[in-house]
Amino acid sequence: MYWMKYQSRQENLLYLALWTTLFVAPVLSMYIHSVSDSFYTFQWRDLWIIWPKFIVFLALFLIHNFLLAPILILKNKRWQYSLITLSIIALFTLYQCTSRPVPPPHHTPAPSHIAPPAIVGEHDIMAVVILIRILMFGMNLGIKGYYRHRYDERRMASLEKKNLEHQLEYLKYQINPHFFMNTLNNIHALVDIDPEKAKSTIVELSKMMRFILYEGDKNGVPLSRECEFIRTYITLMRLRYTDKVKINVELPRELPDKTVPPLMLISFIENAFKHGISYLHDSFIDITVSVNNDHLTFRCHNSKADKPNTEKGGIGLANVRQRLQLLYDSNFTLNIQDNPDTYNVELTIPL
Repeated sequence: MYWMKYQSRQENLLYLALWTTLFVAPVLSMYIHSVSDSFYTFQWRDLWIIWPKFIVFLALFLIHNFLLAPILILKNKRWQYSLITLSIIALFTLYQCTSRPVPPPHHTPAPSHIAPPAIVGEHDIMAVVILIRILMFGMNLGIKGYYRHRYDERRMASLEKKNLEHQLEYLKYQINPHFFMNTLNNIHALVDIDPEKAKSTIVELSKMMRFILYEGDKNGVPLSRECEFIRTYITLMRLRYTDKVKINVELPRELPDKTVPPLMLISFIENAFKHGISYLHDSFIDITVSVNNDHLTFRCHNSKADKPNTEKGGIGLANVRQRLQLLYDSNFTLNIQDNPDTYNVELTIPL
């Protein structure tokens, strides 16, 4: 059943075209002969001498196509295939020997030395060669192997596409809990210090949750929506810090109607706030987004805290790298400079 399902329409149509050509060829040959030679008369009965032999070849081809070839190509049972194939060739050779026409008797002087009758004649050998080289190995196995290879390539491409989608979904769901964990920690810190700011933070967080719920599961979101999400995040983070933290954000006022992967840039920004803010010294974060020649360039330049943040869950940047490789292969540039006092990120992706 599997092999019957695997048989594609194109493959069967190709076999039909080849066998139709084989059966029509004697008709055309006899017709051309009758037109070019006035002494030759087209006789349909001559075809009944040729076509029965073709029918035998066709029967053997069908046996090989639907019974023997699957043993080799699908199940890879070479010994079983070879044994059965050799048995069929032997039976076919025996058939060729027993079905040869007997020449009419004629009276001729008997030669002094009588050669023994040949068991297999030249005609029989040629028939076996045609069967093996053209019908079985040459045509049938070659075509069937080609279509099987093309089927395997499509199946692998489909599996790779599904695997890519699963990996991207997995990476998205890794980013979201990490992001909300840090944001909820911010809200928790503001509840006792300034309840009004905590309320404002919850409102901003609801905007981001709405974006993630309705846009985060898409392959691409409008660039304007992604920039709006960044603005909302920056607004929320400003509520937490004092004037000692200088936050500069430059986003284009006019954005092209292009899409970007959702939640791609926020991990860099989140990382800047997580590792670049010092409560003892002045800190800065400079964020720039620009669009040029259908490419988006993101830059994030920030200071580094005196003591590294040891909070668990910092998996955003590793996931961003994986997402970039899965989405763009090598068609992107990501430069990260981890200096003693500053941290610089520059990312360029096609839109």
